[in-house]
Amino acid sequence: MSIQAPIPDRTPRLQLRRITKRYPGCLANDAIDLTIAPGEIHALLGENGAGKSTLMKIIYGVTQADAGEMIWQGQPVLMRNPGQARELGIGMVFQHFSLFETLSVAQNIALAMGAAAGTPKQLEPKIREVSRRYGMALEPERLVHSLSIGERQRVEIIRCLMQDIKLLILDEPTSVLTPQEADDLFVTLRRLAAEGCSILFISHKLGEVRALCHSATVLRGGRSSGRALRSGAMLGPATRTADGRRSCRADDRISESARWRGFPGRERPVMGQPGPVWLLAQRPRPGCALR
Repeated sequence: MSIQAPIPDRTPRLQLRRITKRYPGCLANDAIDLTIAPGEIHALLGENGAGKSTLMKIIYGVTQADAGEMIWQGQPVLMRNPGQARELGIGMVFQHFSLFETLSVAQNIALAMGAAAGTPKQLEPKIREVSRRYGMALEPERLVHSLSIGERQRVEIIRCLMQDIKLLILDEPTSVLTPQEADDLFVTLRRLAAEGCSILFISHKLGEVRALCHSATVLRGGRSSGRALRSGAMLGPATRTADGRRSCRADDRISESARWRGFPGRERPVMGQPGPVWLLAQRPRPGCALR
């Protein structure tokens, strides 16, 4: 299945400007910029400890940035807690699920949504409707302990979709899924994006990014190391230098159809393979020499 282009819109869904977060002895996020358009599937790439999860928690209101600015649909916003994020239409599925195993699917979703959403029995028809619409078969009466890992993830996603969702954040969602379950999830995410929902997809698996995402931001050591823009059908080998461990070859070629966007300073493209590729705009850092 081909990936649909992001839905055009003049106003970005989300903009982060120089987001910074410090912990004792650790600069988790260092002046990170990020922009996501409506209908865009945007990957956040990086090794463990790169600052990906911290940045997502700031967007969702789990923690607050020490500096920087967040702009939601053109308006500055201070995200104080997850409840505020959900009211704005932001949903997040964490890598480790927060479900009560002795309760049913409907009971878990009702607890997460609050009393105003209705009783579990009242929510059951909508749960069935949403699960069928997005191809995530789920019975609201089933107890969570009887569900597979993939089905438990569906509960978390459907909980988000029960709202007027505008941005869905997924923290390494395929780490607990079988290949078939991951493929099914991608079908759902493409449909959501086609309907205008923005998706922020945390991963360190480049194959998934090739298959799913329109663009990607690479984090390394808490900083934005580069941004990849989808200009063709493949993700070129250039992105394998995103962690700074490999340099690029001078004899690699850049697709003429690819778009280059550089960072301030030494602006030079990281080379990709012939044909339509992604290009990575990378700020030179120690350990990744551009030759």
